[in-house]
Amino acid sequence: MRRVVVTGLGLVTPMGVGVPVVWERVISGHSGIRGLTGPEYAKLPCRVAATVPTDGEKGGVNLSTKFTEAERRSCSKGILFALLATEEALANSALLTTPALSQEAKERIGVAVGMGMLDLQDVIDTGKTLEEKGYSRVSPYFIPRILPNLSAGQISIKYGFQGPNHCVSTACATGAHAIGDAFNFIRLNHADVMICGGAESSINPLTIATFARLRALSTKFNDSPPTSSRPFDSDRDGFVMGEGAGVLVLEALDHAKQRGAPILGEVLGYGLSGDGHHMTAAREDGHGAFRAMKNAISSSQVDPKDISYVNCHATSTPIGDKAEITALRKLFQDKNIGRAPISSTKGSHGHLLGAAGAVESALTILALHYKQLPPATNIVNLDKEFSGINIVGQGQESNHLLETDNPKKRFVALKNSFGFGGTNASLCLASFIE
Repeated sequence: MRRVVVTGLGLVTPMGVGVPVVWERVISGHSGIRGLTGPEYAKLPCRVAATVPTDGEKGGVNLSTKFTEAERRSCSKGILFALLATEEALANSALLTTPALSQEAKERIGVAVGMGMLDLQDVIDTGKTLEEKGYSRVSPYFIPRILPNLSAGQISIKYGFQGPNHCVSTACATGAHAIGDAFNFIRLNHADVMICGGAESSINPLTIATFARLRALSTKFNDSPPTSSRPFDSDRDGFVMGEGAGVLVLEALDHAKQRGAPILGEVLGYGLSGDGHHMTAAREDGHGAFRAMKNAISSSQVDPKDISYVNCHATSTPIGDKAEITALRKLFQDKNIGRAPISSTKGSHGHLLGAAGAVESALTILALHYKQLPPATNIVNLDKEFSGINIVGQGQESNHLLETDNPKKRFVALKNSFGFGGTNASLCLASFIE
């Protein structure tokens, strides 16, 4: 099987746009969560969300200046986020700075970018247009704006990539599944390069209302938005919706070395499973999550004791966080659970749904590359269920750093993502060594 490495990263998040600003803010424990202050949210029980900063804010972006009016008409905001993240990832990978790509090269570059759900605001607005103004005023771009696969489609069209064109839509596991599938496309020689990840932009009153009706969202901290997402804390009461995109450039090692590409890390393995349990809730015994992690480790041919860090899915829900830790206790045979540091960065950027696994995989690659671990934030009172766990940001400062006594040591991490319907994904990522 071919080795698969990461040669580019692109991030659009509530922490800002661009890898440098996002990484700086995540490492410092900054929160990108803010209040939903519009009158349309006033009567909803949840009035917090993690939105991408706009022009004038640090790391902000003005989509009106980045994209033409025609592009904004034909693409939803989530698709535009995917295009922005792709632009940065490709620039970082230097894939397009070499002489013009040949037709043959383009046929070996694929795209696997997914979206967890469509933007319901588009549906509401178009429905109103049809009802109030009639058929002739309905936008012909409505369907392309809401199809989950159009992020991948628009990326491939913009750059002329003609390899596998793939879309994953597995709720909150979307980004991780897209990366895992792209990894397999390269390993199985269907492509030399894959642009992969996830995007999401679905924060609107209807989505907030419906997730709140499911009792999935945080409602306790409307007066203190930056503290509302608090994985592992005893007062956690639900996730905080976020938006953005994460895109990775995966590449066969031989292909990357041949063109002298920068190598940021490596994908070693991929595991997936289903709970077969409940529409929205995870299995409390974490069995599905455990099997996904076990499968990822097995396909990587590493041992649980080789894991240097776990970037958890942990969204700040009472059941979900506990189920994941239960699965980790089983994976590490309980007595070793305190050895490998873990964290969830959702306290900083909220839960980006379909983009979550991709953004957090990028952060995990950066952690391995820089040997510095992102902290979990907003843990005021650690849930007693998680005693004995080595959570980055809790206790000793040293757990922010990976031991560097051996410069040739390969550091290995697990990145978990789980979604409604009991869909589970786990990626085994590593720092790159020859």
